[in-house]
Amino acid sequence: MFTGIIEELGEIVKWEPTEDAARLTVHGPIAVSDARHGDSISVSGVCLTVVDQGVDWFTADVMAQTIAMSTFASPAPGDRVNLERAAQVGDRLGGHIVQGHIDGTSTLLSITEGGAWRVLRFSLSGGIAPLVANKGSIAVDGVSLTVSAVGNDNGDWFEVSLIPETLAVTTLGLKSVGDTVNIETDILARHVERMLQYTGRRDA
Repeated sequence: MFTGIIEELGEIVKWEPTEDAARLTVHGPIAVSDARHGDSISVSGVCLTVVDQGVDWFTADVMAQTIAMSTFASPAPGDRVNLERAAQVGDRLGGHIVQGHIDGTSTLLSITEGGAWRVLRFSLSGGIAPLVANKGSIAVDGVSLTVSAVGNDNGDWFEVSLIPETLAVTTLGLKSVGDTVNIETDILARHVERMLQYTGRRDA
């Protein structure tokens, strides 16, 4: 489990695709400072397992389903990624409960600049849109954020308002219109949706 509070900006060192998976190596000194084989690290919102590591890098395997659902379709060395180690019992929950199990990707539709903030508007697919609520929580590339607006004109979308700190310490400050990001909706919304599917249903 994660909280969506990014600990450092990492950098992709190597991407080694195989027939139905890939191996990803990431530079991240803080992320591996106390990591052990088998530990979980969130890489731009995707929970990955450490299979090898050095002083300032770690390697993880990425399965085909994750590649298909995420922005890891074709990463390149030098790409920046948001890194967060798994939360420990007793830690402060500064963001919200993030599993690292993304729902899919969204496209950055527009950027609105403010005096000391920036509003990003992202697309929403039909399957994800019902799970995103105004003032609710959402993880964008692993960053815990509050939804500042939702709408459905010219397609479903949501907005997040970013303060200078978020822009400076995460990859969201580097995004341009047309870029894609990994999206994870609130775990509570997922469970409510699943329960509603069974409302009124009787098993034989």
